[in-house]
Amino acid sequence: MADRVYPAAKPNPPPAMANGNGNGLPPKPQMYQRPIYRPQGAAKSRRGRSCRCSFCCTFCWALLLVVLLALVAAAAGGAFYVLYRPQRPSFSVSSVRLTSFNLSTSATAPVLTDTIKLTVTAKNPNKKLVYFYDDFSFSAATAANGVPLGDATVPGFAHQAGNTTVFTATIAAAAVTVDPSGAGSDLKKSGAFSVSVDADTRAGVKVGSLKTKKMAIQVRCDGIKVTPPSPPPPAPKKVKGKNGTALAPAPAPAMDTAETTTTTVSTVAHPCTVRVRVKIGRWTF
Repeated sequence: MADRVYPAAKPNPPPAMANGNGNGLPPKPQMYQRPIYRPQGAAKSRRGRSCRCSFCCTFCWALLLVVLLALVAAAAGGAFYVLYRPQRPSFSVSSVRLTSFNLSTSATAPVLTDTIKLTVTAKNPNKKLVYFYDDFSFSAATAANGVPLGDATVPGFAHQAGNTTVFTATIAAAAVTVDPSGAGSDLKKSGAFSVSVDADTRAGVKVGSLKTKKMAIQVRCDGIKVTPPSPPPPAPKKVKGKNGTALAPAPAPAMDTAETTTTTVSTVAHPCTVRVRVKIGRWTF
């Protein structure tokens, strides 16, 4: 049996054929292709420019609207002033009397008890405007150091056009402890001293059937002088007889009862200032 002859392994191709393209030519060098550049900044810049233009247009329109509203409000205010000629109400203290006054002699914590009666005159100089007030909160203090002298509340009222309203207020303090330094220099048991009176309320205006919102106002009256009442006359002394028996006290000299109880009344008119108080948050101006 004849032996089989197997073909030998395929020889390795030459280097030119192994690395070439099969036609015996040297391989072509590979070329680097740069990726295509697609700029994005132009679109973003265009979008930002559009947003800025929109914001500027909105701001300009809003500013124009505010200016138009201000012009309309100014025109309405001017027309209202020409038609109604609004004026502030006026207040004055026409009479004041310190009916009772007692200050203890304690050097550390003096106690004050007093009563002040005021007569207040309110005038509405307008011909077509009606003022309506809430309750008045009165308070009094010494003009120099602000030692409190009491407070009071007076009911509010409607102040008709061209009307003059007179009302009274009784400011009282009952056993109030005051500052000894201020009380010693401000409060005098003999002789007049100056006090200041404040009245806080809320006021609104009525024109025909229209009413405005109420706003806080303060009425302040300065330079008011009060005089403490005269002390009561001393009690008559007892008279002893010759044998030591007590006799009836000698009759006091005849005195007018009105004179013993009358206190000094100041009838000089004290004009007051009226100012509007604006509250912003926790602050009041």
